[in-house]
This record gives sequence, structure tokens and C-alpha cells, in this order.
Amino acid sequence: MIGAIGTPVWEATAQPGPTTAPLKSGATTDVVIVGAGFLGLSAAAALASAGVDVIVLDAGDIGAGASGRNAGFVVPHFSRADPAELAQRLSQRAAEQTLGLLESGADRVFALATEAGLGRQAEQVGWLQPAHEPASADLLQKRVAMWQARGRPVRWLDRAEVAERTGTSGYFGALEDASGGMINPLAFARALARRAIAAGVQLHTRTTAMDIATDGNAHTLRLSTGATVRATRVLLASNAGTTGAARKLGQSVLPLSVYQIATEPLPAETVARIAPRRQPVSDTRTNIFTYRLDADNRLISGGMALIPYAAERRMARRIAERLAQQLDLGSVPQIDAVWRGTAAMTRDGLPLLTTAGAGIFGAVGCNGRGVAFTTVLGEALGNWMAAGADPNEAPLPLLPSRALPLRGLARWAPSLVLLRGILAERGATARAE
Repeated sequence: MIGAIGTPVWEATAQPGPTTAPLKSGATTDVVIVGAGFLGLSAAAALASAGVDVIVLDAGDIGAGASGRNAGFVVPHFSRADPAELAQRLSQRAAEQTLGLLESGADRVFALATEAGLGRQAEQVGWLQPAHEPASADLLQKRVAMWQARGRPVRWLDRAEVAERTGTSGYFGALEDASGGMINPLAFARALARRAIAAGVQLHTRTTAMDIATDGNAHTLRLSTGATVRATRVLLASNAGTTGAARKLGQSVLPLSVYQIATEPLPAETVARIAPRRQPVSDTRTNIFTYRLDADNRLISGGMALIPYAAERRMARRIAERLAQQLDLGSVPQIDAVWRGTAAMTRDGLPLLTTAGAGIFGAVGCNGRGVAFTTVLGEALGNWMAAGADPNEAPLPLLPSRALPLRGLARWAPSLVLLRGILAERGATARAE
């Protein structure tokens, strides 16, 4: 049995968001932000707190995009790049700025969640990344040493400790970051919206920014409602979307469809066995295995589809079966909800800050680790724009906006990588048998 199809379980557990409406009359402001997700709302609150007039527009409702449709893992790490890799690829200043944002992400999310009174909808219980093979264990141990050298609350768990934390004995150790955790992402997005409005932000939903016309130092956005907004600066924060004014930003990344499920609430004895410390888990496999609990002890897990079209029912069954197998649940759990979200993936695995002309900026590409990083990046961008947006002081390297070459073909690259991971996992299982 599958419950709600297409609707995140977070809808059933998050408090209602603030009342908003489309923008139907012309307006003039200092900054227009396109996208009412974590990044756009964090940037808006920072700008408004600095005395800047801000209008935020979203084509849907608050958190209707990636911010409200992910699994709610709060992870202060990039999916691929570690401190040593950042030091090699970026200037010293850029690497330190990026690492500083990354390291502060989880603590900032949970501070904001506490301020908003989210309670059990936000749990800073730490995050585990178990190693599925010896080579991954070696890599993670090196990363643990790097983060410890920077004073981070990261440690290595041996096989016995991982078995105790997860109830499974197949892992070769794990990286634990005590600052990580999990959150109801829709509840968090709505809390950020309330915070932004309280700071003076004008927030309009169900309003699509169709295009941008520039005249001197001013930019005019034509809206789906028939109105226009005129501003001196624009921030595009619309994830991987490729329609409307932010289409070029979306074309600079690969959209990765990720399917998520929520099971029925688990018995207390099962929770005590697979998550005695309630820590979210995401391992090192290419075909990554993840799981976490929500406030009502539902299991949340996700996966990618080889053919990511109309796959909700198919993926729901596969994800539930994988949970049962990996966690030795005894039977396949009932599914309360299944939904799909989109992660924006960059070629180098790092977030992208772009400019499309004087006063127009875009930020995208957190590669599936957006809850923590987009929150602090949004605040940093808001403070930077409030201070004048000096390109030399940008919180990330500021690059020209460019569409990804051969993006139509490249969109299938994640499916090919996933296929390789699935085949490798099946081969390892066969050898073990």
C-alpha cells in the first residue's frame, strides 16, 4: 500500500506558512529575489535587516520547490569536495571563505530552528556517513583527520560502533559529524518566510518572473500576473528551474530527480535497534543508501531512478524493499507518502555563484547538500549585496553565467553513474554470497 503520492510527508507535519498572495500591481524596490526557498529567504532577511527594501517572488508556494521536497538531512559537508580538494581548486581566500560557510551551516540551521520554535521537527543529533567498502573507509578516515585539524566535531567510528549506531554489521566504519542532524525542511522554509516577513520583506507567491529587461542600472521583471517590478539588483535563487527569468541559471546545472518515501511509524524496538541515537545516515555507495527518522518515527529514505519519469510508485516499492533488506526489518514497511524533488548538480561538485550583468546574480548547485549550505550562503549573499556587492568580496568565486555544454545529453549522466553503482552493488552482493 502507498499513501500520498506526490505530496511530501512534511505537509502533514509542518505548521502552516504565512499568508501570501500574488503580486498584481507594479512595484519598485531595491532588490528582487526570485525563489522563496532556503537561499532566497535567508538572503532576503539579511538584506531587510540591513535596511534594504526587498521583494521575494516565487512561482509556487513557500517551499514548493527543492527546499520543501528534500529529505531534511542537515549536513555541513559537500558531497565530494573535502578541505584538501578545495585548497587545490580555489584560491586560499576563496577556499577559506567556502569552508567557513560550510562549517557554520548546520549550527546556523539549528539556531534558526530553535529561534522559530520547531521543537522535534529539528534534531541536531549528528550525522553518520558509513563506509561500504575498505577503500571508502580509508578515504573517510583521511577526511576525518582534515576536519579535526580544523577543529571540527568530526570523529571516526570503528565497525563495532557503526553496528551499534545502525543495527547493521556490513559497514567498515563511519565518519560522524556531531553538528549535523535532520529537520522538517518544509517547516524550516515556512519559518524562514515568517522571519523574512517580520524583517520587512514583501513576499509574493504564485507569481512567476517571466523575464528581465535592463535599462542602465535598473532591471524590470515582467511577471505572470501582468505586473512588473523594477529594482537595481536581482538575485536568482530558483534551483534547477529552466523557465522564466532564471532559465539561464538553471541551464548551468544538471537537474537530478530524487525520489523520497516516508514509511508508517516504526515500533519503538525497531527505532532503538537501527537508530538508538536518532542519527541520520547516508553511506558512500554510488547508489547511495540513506535513512532517517521523522518526529513520529517514520523512516525517510530516497533514491534515484534510472528513467526519472513518472517513477513514484516504482521507486516507492524499490526504496521500501531496500530499507527492509539493509536494515533487516523483517517485512517491507507500508509507505505513507512518496514524492520527488530536484537537486541541482554542478560539474565540479561545488556551489555556483554567477553574474548575468551588472546587478544580476544567481546562486545554485549545492549538489544535494543544500539545507545547511544554502541557508548560510543566502545570509552571506544578503550581507554582501547590502554592502554594495563588490565582486572582490563575494562569498564565493563570482563567475559569468554560462549554460552547460550539451546539457540535453548530459542530463542522462546521473542515470549512467547510477547504473554503474547498482551493478557494482549487485556484484558485491553476489561475491559475498
